[in-house]
Amino acid sequence: MATDITVSPGDLPLPCFYRWERERARQIYLTQPTGAGAVQDISWRDAGDQVRRMASWMQAQGWPPGSRVAIIGKNSAHWILADLAILMAGHVSVPIYPTFNGEALAYILAHSEARACFVGKMDEIGNLQTGLATDLPVIALPLAPPIKALQWNELIAKSEPLKDSPAPDGESICTIIYTSGTTGKPKGVVHSFNAIAWGISSSTRRVPMSSADRYISYLPLAHVAERMLIEQASLRYGGHIFFAETLDTFVQDLQRARPTIFFSVPRLWVKFQQGVHAKMPEKKLGKLLALPLIGWLVRRKILKGLGLDQCRIAAGGAAPMPVDVLHWYRRLGLDLVEVYGMTENCAISHATLPGSPRTGTVGLPYDGVEQRIDAETGEILMRSPALMKGYYKETEQTAAAATADGWLRTGDKGSIAADGYLSITGRVKDIFKTSKGKYVAPAPIEDLLVMHPDVEACVVTGGNLAQPLALVMLSQDAVARCASIDAKRALTDSLKMHLAAINARLEPHEKLACLAVVTTPWTPENGFVTPTLKVKRNRIEEAFAQRYQDWCHEGRQVVWIEA
Repeated sequence: MATDITVSPGDLPLPCFYRWERERARQIYLTQPTGAGAVQDISWRDAGDQVRRMASWMQAQGWPPGSRVAIIGKNSAHWILADLAILMAGHVSVPIYPTFNGEALAYILAHSEARACFVGKMDEIGNLQTGLATDLPVIALPLAPPIKALQWNELIAKSEPLKDSPAPDGESICTIIYTSGTTGKPKGVVHSFNAIAWGISSSTRRVPMSSADRYISYLPLAHVAERMLIEQASLRYGGHIFFAETLDTFVQDLQRARPTIFFSVPRLWVKFQQGVHAKMPEKKLGKLLALPLIGWLVRRKILKGLGLDQCRIAAGGAAPMPVDVLHWYRRLGLDLVEVYGMTENCAISHATLPGSPRTGTVGLPYDGVEQRIDAETGEILMRSPALMKGYYKETEQTAAAATADGWLRTGDKGSIAADGYLSITGRVKDIFKTSKGKYVAPAPIEDLLVMHPDVEACVVTGGNLAQPLALVMLSQDAVARCASIDAKRALTDSLKMHLAAINARLEPHEKLACLAVVTTPWTPENGFVTPTLKVKRNRIEEAFAQRYQDWCHEGRQVVWIEA
């Protein structure tokens, strides 16, 4: 493991931006859909002009250096420009998920003592109406919903661009990224410029990038993975970022971008696979792929249809990738890289490599990253220069997040093979004990459950029950189909077969007693999932735990419930 990674002043985000502003002035940096198939291209020079004007306006407000300034909104070109302007003005950016409810939004703005808030694209504005204080300055980015706010375009039109090119000290705070709040109130993870720059240097030793790379940004920029892989990597290497317009246009947006680097969560990779199988049955596809020339043509057609025919690095993260899915994409010629990280380490920890024989692991640690397993708890510990400074205003939680000698407690259980490959077996706090005294790790079983095309999310639970059970949330397409009694009966039979196939692969104490089928969506608004769509187990327990015994005693394999 190489540890000779050093961070120079030129590696920090703003000096990188200044470099491309000079050297690639006319090259397109950001491509933003504006509706009806139209796009706006923003060059590095145009980006520099807008960022400098907004930074000038912010400096004119007289806020103390290092003031926190928030950004809430879906991904857009001006989300990134606002982030850069905050840093250029000498302040600290605080990204906020657009799906946070009003209570969470108000908490983060108050906790961070934000001086202002940029508002970008939003699907709905109810959280803004309840979460924004009336005396907080609000700046509406282009494409923001119609709200009472200062307007980005008007502010930059009347502001002179900042003449100098300020470069902050590397150890000063760059951003405070609030966690999605899986187990309580969001925590503000404090990262320095040096930590972010070191993280990009380390990760791109594993996955090299250049100014020829194209990205598509659609996972929340408030999440550390998108911020690092898309925003920060593009700043370091001068790549071109495309944005998605809506979920309905995503495939067209992807085909426009034809990204060379594409990162997604496992659920989307599974949906892509299911979409292909909907057009071509799995057995037929397998036969065609086995034919020399025809197989090559089929692979090319499928990848081109997905917009991924130019993709040289395809990655999955945020949750374990089902091994069967990895093998399927490998047959298509798209070798998925699995990445592992968390907000507290800038998402810089482990990754596999294309062609890795160790499918099902998260690979080796990045250069400069140390790993070990806690001998008592089995928890994965890691250490690197990309670790957070701490949780903002939370001294006790900061101390609890690391060992006395500076190793981050990841909260994940795992094992390290003799050759250094790391396997994750579940969350430390998620593992539960049945009434038989047997421990069950839910994550591997949940990975199997979501392989059913109609299962959108799931939770395996059952502490102190004789056998575990699972709650599965159906996709909205499946819910709509089940308005028909025959369709509901067919889906019930399909789920029974799925349950039987999974139980056949499990140890006796892991076998699921039943599936409880939920037809009401779990959303950030009703509190069942985080803004990154991770299920909140504590919320599930609050809502359903008192009914577990009844479901198990009913003796049915599939129980339909409303919630």
